[in-house]
Amino acid sequence: MSHAEPLYPVPAEEPNAPEDWLESFRNVRAVTEQLCSPLQTEDYVIQSMDDVSPPKWHLAHVSWFFEAFLLKPFLRGYVPLNEQYDHLFNSYYETHSTPFPRASRGILSRPTVEDIYRYRHYVDEAMGLLLSNPPAQHSRTIAERACLGIQHEQQHQELLAMDIKHILAQNPMGALYSDALKTPPRQRPVGMGWRRYEGGLVSIGVDDTSADFAFDNERPAHREYLEPFELATRPVTNQEYVQFMEQGGYHDPAFWLSDGWQLLKQTRWEAPLYWQRRDGHWWHFTLTGWKPVDPHAPVCHVSYYEAEAFARWAGERLPTETEWEHAATFTRNWNGHFLEDGYLQPVAPEPPTEFQRGLPLQLFGDVWEWTGSAYHPYPGFQALPGSLGEYNGKFMSGQMVLRGGCCATPASHFRPTYRNFFPPSARWAFSGFRLAREAL
Repeated sequence: MSHAEPLYPVPAEEPNAPEDWLESFRNVRAVTEQLCSPLQTEDYVIQSMDDVSPPKWHLAHVSWFFEAFLLKPFLRGYVPLNEQYDHLFNSYYETHSTPFPRASRGILSRPTVEDIYRYRHYVDEAMGLLLSNPPAQHSRTIAERACLGIQHEQQHQELLAMDIKHILAQNPMGALYSDALKTPPRQRPVGMGWRRYEGGLVSIGVDDTSADFAFDNERPAHREYLEPFELATRPVTNQEYVQFMEQGGYHDPAFWLSDGWQLLKQTRWEAPLYWQRRDGHWWHFTLTGWKPVDPHAPVCHVSYYEAEAFARWAGERLPTETEWEHAATFTRNWNGHFLEDGYLQPVAPEPPTEFQRGLPLQLFGDVWEWTGSAYHPYPGFQALPGSLGEYNGKFMSGQMVLRGGCCATPASHFRPTYRNFFPPSARWAFSGFRLAREAL
């Protein structure tokens, strides 16, 4: 679907009252369970690599978040269903309690999947009580934390899609997630064009006076200077990436950063994650099983190192996150695909309309786009108080920024200022890229 206008909230004078978040809370909780509904019980417990969490852990962790930061401090008389869950489902909040080791989440055969759903529904009932009748002296804080918890669960909805895909891809039986997902339409190729931006002194980030929701890493708004630049009008496609592969892109160190080349020699990557060569044609694993690679869809499941190498091979570069966000301020047409569109894979762009001609296509949705920017705090950054300060700030080292959302991002969760981040070696996210260059 296309979105002519952004879906993020209209600014308000004050944060919404807690009871205003109750319907949103229930809706988001239902979407998470809907995402898990095609799974078999055995699928819930697998951890296919250290970065992947078992689906049942996701279900429990997002419930733990509401319990730890809303129910325990604000719901009088609240009694946890199981005190051990505070340890088992704490992700990384060292100042709150001792987290269970991330790489060991797959050994937790107990609590069972049934126990986890019981825990979710226990938390849901308690949250209904809290949001329906909040203590007046904590009303503002409860509203803010309820909003944060909803946004946090939406992040995990995307993570669930990523992790489920990685789990099922390890199965030699070709296990599929669901045959009810929509089949991407076949589109005519859309040529890559370039849009010029004059640069100058620009503002990015979210103003501290804005009542729109934003994570702390999106704040505060600040000014940066940009030289004139050009941004590609669409992401790099599978067909273009195959050309890079066929012309020795994975075998020439001249295109690679040193760390990337060393990793390439260790991993022996020769194509994006989930790709296989069969009878002279490229296939890839999707959540509907193995499918031929669509040459015109955005390339997906590539690392920052691969995106950077392609850009060097093409004689271009990746945009900075400031360039990307500046371009996003001129792009109001949401012509990409999000979770609600029902594909759960990137879709080839439709040929642009007369109105869209020359504008960036799929800047929002389909694939997260690697930028050339390291994940650092903005000038004047302030983490949230208390344990919630660990949400983003502690990861501002060794990560690269991605922008734009993807086919598994809830549309209501995304905004142009959103800063995603992953290590440069990560490939299991729905990550692609578009090119940039200096303006002539």
